[in-house]
Amino acid sequence: MPKVIFQIEGATSVEITCQAGDNLLELARRANVAIDAPCSGNGSCGKCRVKLLEGELETIPSRHINDEEFETGWRLSCNCKVVGDCTVFVPDIASAYQSRMKTADLSSPQELAIFESCQNRLRESGIVFENSFRAVVVEMAEPTLDDTMPDNERLTWAVQEALDVANVKIPFGVMVKLASVLRENNFRICVKGELQGDTFLCMELSNPDDTTIVGCAIDIGTTTVTMVLTDLTTGKLLAKGSSGNGQIRFGADVINRIIQQGKDGGKKKLQDAIIKETLNPIIVNLCKTADISARSILRLCVAANTTMNHLFVGVDAEPVRMEPYIPSFFGWEDLTAGDLKLPANPLAPVLIAPNIGSYVGGDITAGALAAGLWDRDEMSLFIDLGTNGEIVFGNRDFMMSCACSAGPAFEGGDISCGMRATDGAVEAVTIDKHTMEPTLTIVGEPGQKPVGICGSGIIDVISELFRCGIINAKGLFVREGERVLRDTHNMGRFVLATAQESETGREISINEVDIDNFIRAKGAIFSAIDTMLSAVDMTVDMIDTVYVAGGIGSGINMKNSVNIGMLPDVELEKYQYIGNSSLTGAYAMVMSDAAAAKCAEVGANMTYLELSTHPGYMDAFVAACFLPHTDASLFPSSVQEM
Repeated sequence: MPKVIFQIEGATSVEITCQAGDNLLELARRANVAIDAPCSGNGSCGKCRVKLLEGELETIPSRHINDEEFETGWRLSCNCKVVGDCTVFVPDIASAYQSRMKTADLSSPQELAIFESCQNRLRESGIVFENSFRAVVVEMAEPTLDDTMPDNERLTWAVQEALDVANVKIPFGVMVKLASVLRENNFRICVKGELQGDTFLCMELSNPDDTTIVGCAIDIGTTTVTMVLTDLTTGKLLAKGSSGNGQIRFGADVINRIIQQGKDGGKKKLQDAIIKETLNPIIVNLCKTADISARSILRLCVAANTTMNHLFVGVDAEPVRMEPYIPSFFGWEDLTAGDLKLPANPLAPVLIAPNIGSYVGGDITAGALAAGLWDRDEMSLFIDLGTNGEIVFGNRDFMMSCACSAGPAFEGGDISCGMRATDGAVEAVTIDKHTMEPTLTIVGEPGQKPVGICGSGIIDVISELFRCGIINAKGLFVREGERVLRDTHNMGRFVLATAQESETGREISINEVDIDNFIRAKGAIFSAIDTMLSAVDMTVDMIDTVYVAGGIGSGINMKNSVNIGMLPDVELEKYQYIGNSSLTGAYAMVMSDAAAAKCAEVGANMTYLELSTHPGYMDAFVAACFLPHTDASLFPSSVQEM
């Protein structure tokens, strides 16, 4: 049987025995080797590059690997079959996305200020930030030959008196440690738990100096995961962090991941990727940073899209993508950290922000909660831009939601030099209209050379190419210059960085196929907005405020987004970036019982519009697949730019 050695950049090698004919990408997944594959191995993205060092692979030719690269050993892992022993080099790309992804994770003063502003807005709307979790220090008389009361009764009486409750529950996991904790601390201990009506549930026992009780708010995005730990008594943020979603190697979008989880052992692989590889390490690191015990985490809240929720709890997500698109659940009661083996108190309830439909999940419910659409008279448009585009429109009287399949373009997928927003990504571009010379802003330390281009940079470069008259409304190159090159098929491309100027030694450019793919993605966003407004017999001039949320939202230039016809042409003052609203909503639900109840109410009252079956959506989509649109009257400011 052949042996394959994966020589991972910056890490130890992994060796695995396989069958002749096994697909190299699938083999890497079995070996738990992270290879970035946004298209999940269908050969369309060209991102799963590896280098053959020794041995031989049966390889299908790909347009993504030129002759020179092929001769030096570069291959697409999805296009390779194992024929014998071999060694392949795996670039540190997928792991870099997981550890160095640029996210809206409260790491910057701007994001933190937006986060706090949203919490204050909720308070102004009447949401009281109080919860049912308590930490109380109790002192009991030590037993003697004359006082033989058992430990559990001694604790019960002490807690009843301290909290004025009728009943006290002591679960098995607490009971088995009761005797030792009492005696180690001379019968003076801290009891942590939850008030449930007139009953107190004991969840943890600790020494009397350890009185911190903690909540954990989690946003599980298709691409990134962000998290905060908070003091459940004061609301103070104790630690915050983020990571790429470990499921990335199974595909960039939810459809590919649903397909992967449907394979033999797939559900466990996808669940392990999010829990064991992603969430657990973040929680452990944050607990270390905050200097707390993981058992002090008494409540968690997860805000995620419908598919991510299914994969998180290990439930079959296949019905989500199949007509009539019915998920297994919208909400979930009585889920605990112990059920999912999360590093937290095993009795800690795990709240899941309720899903609304197959493609509008709890991240949008939590986001709508944070944005406060439910408490406003004016008409608001809420847009969460990420791997998928989800939209909510309405006010206190009604709310309608929908989701559009924008594809992975906003994360750099389907773009020849596209990448996610990590070190080396071009995140902003301006072009001189006369010289056609680009000026690039690059993620990373000063002096960082470009590696590729991420979503916000793609928006900028297409807007600038159109503004400068370098491309036409169809995205075709109509102006020549030193930066505009053409291949043997006369397909044009614009060079952002030459091979000598890039980090990788490969040219970074955007071509007509890339532009066409992105035009379709932006067309999906605008046509979804247009269709939803039409469904309630309204137009863009009736929008009072546009809230933009999500990871890509932090970096996009709103004006350029309007110029290419992705977002509606309203006054720029109406646009408000509200950060990671999903995480903000999850934090509110952890801290506030009232917020958790309000989020459930928001989800129950929101109407879900299924675009795939809406009769006018495809016409609206086709009309939006031009720069900025086939109906120029919808984008007067973009026309003025020209």
